[in-house]
Amino acid sequence: MQGDVETYHENGTWKNKVEGNAQASSTHDTKDEAVAKGREMAIERGAEHVIKNLDGTIGEKNTYPRSSDPRNIPG
Repeated sequence: MQGDVETYHENGTWKNKVEGNAQASSTHDTKDEAVAKGREMAIERGAEHVIKNLDGTIGEKNTYPRSSDPRNIPG
């Protein structure tokens, strides 16, 4: 599997979408629920998880597995 996972807010709902898909893969009432599901999806795919803030800016990025992270810094 491949394709980064993006967690974002749209039309009052938090969503997860896999890169390349036209539609969201999952929808959630809260950001915490969406982030947890998005993390799970990214781990399954061995991909990056991009978490956006309410305003659409990138708040966090995590690469799974960690050994694939191109940045060589702890954390």
